[in-house]
Amino acid sequence: MPEQQQDQGQKKGVLKGIILLIPGILLCGVVTVISLGVQAAEERVFDHPYIEALVVAILLGMAVRTAWKPAERWRSGIAFSAKQLLEVAVMLLGASISFAAILASGWLLIGAIAATVVIMLAVSYGLARLLGLKTKLAILIACGNSICGNSAIAAVAPVIEADGDDIASSISFTAILGVLMVLGLPLLIPLLKLTATQYGILAGLTVYAVPQVLAATVPAGIVSTQIGTLVKLVRVLMLGPIVVGLSLFVARRRKASTKAGPAKEGAAKAASISPFKLVPWFIIGFLVLAALRSFQLVPDVAIAPVTKTAAILTVVSMAALGLGVDVRVLSTVGGRVTAAVTLSLMLLLGLSIGLVHFFK
Repeated sequence: MPEQQQDQGQKKGVLKGIILLIPGILLCGVVTVISLGVQAAEERVFDHPYIEALVVAILLGMAVRTAWKPAERWRSGIAFSAKQLLEVAVMLLGASISFAAILASGWLLIGAIAATVVIMLAVSYGLARLLGLKTKLAILIACGNSICGNSAIAAVAPVIEADGDDIASSISFTAILGVLMVLGLPLLIPLLKLTATQYGILAGLTVYAVPQVLAATVPAGIVSTQIGTLVKLVRVLMLGPIVVGLSLFVARRRKASTKAGPAKEGAAKAASISPFKLVPWFIIGFLVLAALRSFQLVPDVAIAPVTKTAAILTVVSMAALGLGVDVRVLSTVGGRVTAAVTLSLMLLLGLSIGLVHFFK
């Protein structure tokens, strides 16, 4: 009897926890539907979304949060959407990546893309720190600028345990500059006399999101679009190793800080560390799905729905992040964040322009 009562109590506790999540998740869902509607309207008018749904979601969420502070009944669902749903989305993205397709593009180009990402990670992080930004915010800006903008920020944030204010700050300004890049980058074709191949590489290296790469390269022709998309996908693939590396670094720092504490506590913590705790579960899932995709164990018919699900979950998470952000926090770091992102992007653009001249 006591065991049955305990089981019933646990089931009731789980059910109660799920019920508590519903209001916040539904609120994030409403913001998501509106954001997707805005993106769909952009696609009908401009053929491509210049401001993605995830950017609209976080800005709309911030607007709601500015006008209304959610009560306790909303917060657990919002927090769940911002963290757990985002982790699921990152894991699902692995199913859309094939290592074989990346290797087919050639080692010289792959090496150039990888070198650009690594160099800009170091430069962007160092620049952000010189401007006085916090370590976690500097990491978010560096990853967003160097890899794939908002998606990289969203993937790295749970690994380094960044707070909502830092995530919103980095995403907001990165999103603005990403749109400006889409609008201004085609002007460099006549100014620098770039070939279709060169412009495609330049767009793939500098524009943040895959949809934005399409928007920036379609006016230049199909060759630029294909090459730009390929380069961008290789750049996105760098997200996996970077996130794994960051997770190992964070775990090592935790272990070091634990050793500095009481010996008994340190021994208990050390005993609980396993390889699966060093790397977050969703990153392991990401790499497993990517490997399955590479060995053609994930059917092609499943890729589109999986990718779409990941995209929608990401928008839901961005809505949750926006709903948890106090706009007044953005005003305190806005100038430094803007300077860090802008200068990093200018350096990335300069490095990429120099690089494309080797690919005629």
